[in-house]
Amino acid sequence: MSSGLFPLRRLVVPSACALTALAAASILVPSDAQAQQTLSATASSQPAPAVDPMLYDGMRYRMVGPFRGGRTTAVTGIADRPHTFFFGGAGGGVWKTEDAGHHWTPIADDFLTAGAVGALDVADSDPDVLYVGTGSACIRGNVSVGRGVWRTRDGGDHWDFVGLPKSGAVGSLIVHPDDPDLVYVAALGSPFGKNPERGVYRSRDGGDTWDNVLFLNDSTGAVSLDMSPRDPDVLYAGMWRAERKPWTLISGGMEGGLYKTTDGGDSWTKLGGGLPEGLVGKVTVSVSRANADRVYAMVEAEPGNGLYRSDDAGETWTFVNGEGRLTGRAFYYHHVHADPEDEDTVYVLNTRFYRSTDGGETFELIPVHHGDVHDLWINPTNADFFVVGDDGGAEVSLNGGETLSGVYNQPTAELYDVMVDNGYPYRLYGSQQDNTTISVPAFRGNNNLRPQEGWDYAAGCEVGPIAFDPDDPSVIWSGCYGGIINRWDRTTDVRRNLNLYPENQGRAPKDLQNRFQWIAPIVMDPLDPATVYHASQYLHRTRDGGQTWETISPDLTTDTPEHQETPGGPIHTDHTGVEMFNTIFAVAPSPHARGTIWVGSDDGRVHITRDDGATWTDITPSEMPRFGTVNRIEISPHRAGRAFLAVQRYREDDWRPYVFRTDDFGANWALLTDGTNGIPEDYWVRVVREDDVREGLLYAGTEFGLFVSFDDGARWQPLQMNLPASPVMDLKVAHGDLAVATQGRSFWVLDDLTPLRELAGAMAAVEAPALLYTPRDIARGRAAPPLQEMDLNVPDPLPDGALLHYAIQGEAGPLSLEVVAADGRVMQRWASPDAAAGGGGPGAGRGGGLSTDPGFHRVVWRLRDQGSGNAKVPPGSYTARLTWDGGEAERPFQVLPDPLNPTITQADYEAQYRITGEVAATAAEIRALLRRIGAARDEAIEIVAAARAADRDVGLLPELLQQMEADVAPLEARLDPPDRPDVPVSEVPATGAGLVSDYGTLVGYLNSGGGYGAGGAEGAPTAGGLARRADLDAAWAEVRDALVPALEQAIERFNDEASRLELEGIGGGS
Repeated sequence: MSSGLFPLRRLVVPSACALTALAAASILVPSDAQAQQTLSATASSQPAPAVDPMLYDGMRYRMVGPFRGGRTTAVTGIADRPHTFFFGGAGGGVWKTEDAGHHWTPIADDFLTAGAVGALDVADSDPDVLYVGTGSACIRGNVSVGRGVWRTRDGGDHWDFVGLPKSGAVGSLIVHPDDPDLVYVAALGSPFGKNPERGVYRSRDGGDTWDNVLFLNDSTGAVSLDMSPRDPDVLYAGMWRAERKPWTLISGGMEGGLYKTTDGGDSWTKLGGGLPEGLVGKVTVSVSRANADRVYAMVEAEPGNGLYRSDDAGETWTFVNGEGRLTGRAFYYHHVHADPEDEDTVYVLNTRFYRSTDGGETFELIPVHHGDVHDLWINPTNADFFVVGDDGGAEVSLNGGETLSGVYNQPTAELYDVMVDNGYPYRLYGSQQDNTTISVPAFRGNNNLRPQEGWDYAAGCEVGPIAFDPDDPSVIWSGCYGGIINRWDRTTDVRRNLNLYPENQGRAPKDLQNRFQWIAPIVMDPLDPATVYHASQYLHRTRDGGQTWETISPDLTTDTPEHQETPGGPIHTDHTGVEMFNTIFAVAPSPHARGTIWVGSDDGRVHITRDDGATWTDITPSEMPRFGTVNRIEISPHRAGRAFLAVQRYREDDWRPYVFRTDDFGANWALLTDGTNGIPEDYWVRVVREDDVREGLLYAGTEFGLFVSFDDGARWQPLQMNLPASPVMDLKVAHGDLAVATQGRSFWVLDDLTPLRELAGAMAAVEAPALLYTPRDIARGRAAPPLQEMDLNVPDPLPDGALLHYAIQGEAGPLSLEVVAADGRVMQRWASPDAAAGGGGPGAGRGGGLSTDPGFHRVVWRLRDQGSGNAKVPPGSYTARLTWDGGEAERPFQVLPDPLNPTITQADYEAQYRITGEVAATAAEIRALLRRIGAARDEAIEIVAAARAADRDVGLLPELLQQMEADVAPLEARLDPPDRPDVPVSEVPATGAGLVSDYGTLVGYLNSGGGYGAGGAEGAPTAGGLARRADLDAAWAEVRDALVPALEQAIERFNDEASRLELEGIGGGS
């Protein structure tokens, strides 16, 4: 398309000198140590923790899925390692593949303090050097901010924080091709307010210090950078005025546009020559490696929104394409990438992935696995090799896009919420941004080939939320943006849309009858599953399955007119429901009293009704920040008038944590977070939950991690352990576990909260060198790893058995841990190396021994009696006993019947245990006899050999040894056929498996946990199993009655001859 459509005007820009001076005035030069100090300044001023973290920090979260990729906004690769690529998730951290996308591994989880990644680049001169800029510059409504720039020098094994902690979002990052310490960063700045840490930064020392080489103002940042392949001192930067508010999105300003430097960033010039003038929004740029004079730019402007091309290194520009499919929603897309081998090939990324081979005049669609495409890296030595990042993850192609790797190998789902049912295994339900709602099991069953078999849809769309009766999730309610709500009957597979008032959302919020937020609440009454609530600015209720709705509240928001104009501007509007403001954001019906409902709005109001909506009382805390969003309301499971609020205001650039508590239905509130009592001052809180067993034990999910309070919010301390630094969107305490929904790393479960509950009680004050936590009750039934096909990505497994937890907080000396039955018999014993050296009971030292290192430890007892042939123990009462030098602790727990096999009786379990033990004892008896035979044979051989070596008379000993073999070996072979590696298989006599093997097979049949061919053994032995036992016992008696006398007589004859020769006999006899 000709640029003549838009008459050119002379563009007045500041001189290079003026821009240089402006940049110099904003130089930021922190050392690495100073940068680290900036990141953790608030942490150093936090109070001493209520509980020593060493007493619990060995606890571990399990990732339970889904392996369904989430939004990826940064990708890169290594040119001379063509199968190695990297991606950065919008909340999921940094990942690496070395097999072209078949497997991905997180490589920075132990280092990064923020999960949102905006840019990645590998140093061409040293591919083990990789820089990561955190904070995505694709600033959609749920965007997460970054915490600066990180660097690795060893391919990702170790990372260093190298500064720019308040850069907010990093749109691009470029490493000099010949110098891995020279790096440029395009810092957009905070997406939610003005700040000076934005623009183009340069470091010449690997990030130890930074120069802000291009700074325009505190509202306009850099979103895009590219470097000339001909001269690395030539760079282009897209500058963008962008800011989000809860009710709008600002994209565009007079200072924005495309800038160029020819001296490595010392001075910059704003480019014109055909580019839009005046009000300009987002600008991205890409230089062709095939021809450094060919430069492409996507420019947001009206008129002139679209793709521009320059053939003279930016001096002049031609507008070539303004198709809507390429230019829509510039703030989220508007990405351009030049092909490295052909100057006329260029890619534009939008809702789909497009390629032009005629310089941008026309584009073809390249199908990828998911829509909403954000980044592309093309191997500069082979343009057929590339990686693309979209809202479904990262996809690799080795054939120019003909085929791509999958996205079902990336557990980077962005989840808004988590709900939990009461099934076994219980399931986690959530709404995955850019995908669908989904539910996954807390742990996999024994008979699944692949994890996807356990996934299920949960109604609604990507935003949800989800509501159901946890005791009967056969009916699920969920929603979508624009007030959509639907009810799915899973038994009939009928899903019906039941909107309160179907209304086109494409108008100003002030003109809508109901203002439904992007994630408008949908909540089922916990005391009446037939009652479901939905919220706009009003609270709505249905009691007839959605056929009719009644509005039971007035407008419970501030109803501020200036918040209800069409969002967007000054160039383009964007109205999807994300910017719908003055809405109810949280609804919490009481689990204690019918008709009591707590409601919080996204603009800082809290109300309660205690008469089923007839009247409402404003109970907003006096310390509520202006227009603070009530993100979650948690009603205490312990008391009706007790509740917690998690309030966030980050969308107005207020990052402070706000958690409130009331104990009197909102008459009074206490602020539990002030930035100095454990949760840092810049960690906004999204959710708080109270433990359902221990009152005052609180869990808080923040933008940068998870925290716990053991003293009702007086102090907070990290509960992060192995949980990646991803925003914690929601939490549920259920079934003794903590379920976690993250924005970028799928679902996680912290198994068994008992240690935390006991530490919140009296346990933390115990001064013994070792602490033993009470094991939670454990059900029979799960006893084997699930079946699975090869080469699958699978969730972290739930440990198979009872979880025994202890902590070492002093010099404990020799340590032992036992599981003891009600009758006092030891089922299994573990011991530290120094204790195990002195012997010990069954299982001592098993699994590498018992650790005495300071801190928290876990041992798994697989519900077996080591003293009875590893038999499965029956349901009943058991005790864990921890013994140390000078002390002992005991904790009782129960082994419960298999909940999936309710027909199995206690007598059945007892019979299984008894018979398995008896069969195992017989097998042990056979093995003992075989050892006795082997020892006698070896001794006899040694006696004869020693006598001959001493020139002693051996008499008839050789003949007696041969006679022993002749009398014993045939019977021995019926127990255990000899290995004959020197004889062809075809010539080995068909002696069968042998009784020792047969008994082993029977024990497995009676006691197995399951496996590839056979299911698990639960309950009384079958008739076939009992018949097989009888047959084997008869065969064993026959062999034993012949073999034992034969062996004894052979030994007696041998020893008599040895005695005559005055030689030592078998067993020391003479």
